[in-house]
Amino acid sequence: MLAPPKGVEDLRSIGGYENVNIFSYNELRAATKNFRPDQILGEGGFGIVYKGVIDENVRPGFKSTYVAVKELNPEGFQGDKEWLAEVNYLGQLSHPNLVKLIGYCCENEHRLLVYEYMACGSLERHLFRRITLTMPWSTRMKIALDAARGLAFLHGLERPVIYRDFKTSNILLDADYNAKLSDFGLAKEGPMGDQTHVSTRVMGTYGYAAPEYVMTGHLTARSDVYGFGVVLLEMLIGRKAMDKSRPSREHNLVVWARPLLIHNRKLLKIIDPRMEGQYSTKVAAEVAGLAYRCLSQNPKGRPIMSQVVETLEGIRDLPESREGILLQSCGSAVTLYEVPKETVDSSTDKKHSSENAGENEQKEHSRKTKPNSCRSKSEPPMEYNLDSPSPDYDGLPPKSSCDGGAKPSFDEVDM
Repeated sequence: MLAPPKGVEDLRSIGGYENVNIFSYNELRAATKNFRPDQILGEGGFGIVYKGVIDENVRPGFKSTYVAVKELNPEGFQGDKEWLAEVNYLGQLSHPNLVKLIGYCCENEHRLLVYEYMACGSLERHLFRRITLTMPWSTRMKIALDAARGLAFLHGLERPVIYRDFKTSNILLDADYNAKLSDFGLAKEGPMGDQTHVSTRVMGTYGYAAPEYVMTGHLTARSDVYGFGVVLLEMLIGRKAMDKSRPSREHNLVVWARPLLIHNRKLLKIIDPRMEGQYSTKVAAEVAGLAYRCLSQNPKGRPIMSQVVETLEGIRDLPESREGILLQSCGSAVTLYEVPKETVDSSTDKKHSSENAGENEQKEHSRKTKPNSCRSKSEPPMEYNLDSPSPDYDGLPPKSSCDGGAKPSFDEVDM
């Protein structure tokens, strides 16, 4: 891999990277309809992200492609260094679970990045924002495996790359809920040879950063493993890593929930209630055990990401994980309904539904009269604001297949 350019002039002298387009500012102005406000996908301390289309009208011969265009705010939290890091890493690395960098613009004072458009936005939006449909267990586990593969790829390079900012808002989803890592502004080359770590200024997002990194500035691949554990815990519990709206002992999700992960009875009480009936106790315990190990205070007690991938693949292949997902109703929150392909039969389903209508009504009445058996969690906890925004974007869906929500907010701190 090429050495990171030290400045914009170095990037200009390189002349770009293979398969990465260099756009003019006028081309991107045309692609975003003159950066029209109704094209905005999200904004934060780095600047603004717009939805755009690059086609024949923008650049002759270019196949029509939906894109997300991130324009750097010169006075924002993300500077030339972070912008160059994104161009350098995404300009050279290619993997199904890394977001694709289509091109960039480096013209006068303008700094823009052009990414593939991710129709279903971020994992954060689906877990924590007010959307109609609840993300089911199987989809969460698929996303966890996709994201783990992305991290494992980075860590397995000849010169490992440490992502350093693994969190739900940086995991983007395409129209088929394939997950890809985005935002490489904080990525850094890892230790080589006899080195045990790299020392660096502590940066990242509060609640996701590994404790030893926060304390010492020593960065290793296992720092990313801790961040993965936090995200896996968020998907399992349905709560944010940091949430000041909760009772004080529950503000920090890891501190509160990790000790409960190895006790099955306690575990089942804290798993996101919106997923009730979608998983077996065995599968839930396996996932919780993996999160527990990833969140070890001792970095050596954490698995490496290739082991995480193997574990998640093993969980996916368990017979319990292949069972059909039941339609769950909990107040106004209804889960995404998934039917195994081999059992799809609408006429049979209708007949079965009719025969059991009375029984289902009784069960529903019984469930409503029992306290805490199906608590409505359709509204996520209140948003929290940290000191400064995070350089990430959230693609919004073009159709109703990925339910819409408010424009994203960004929460990142320089710790």
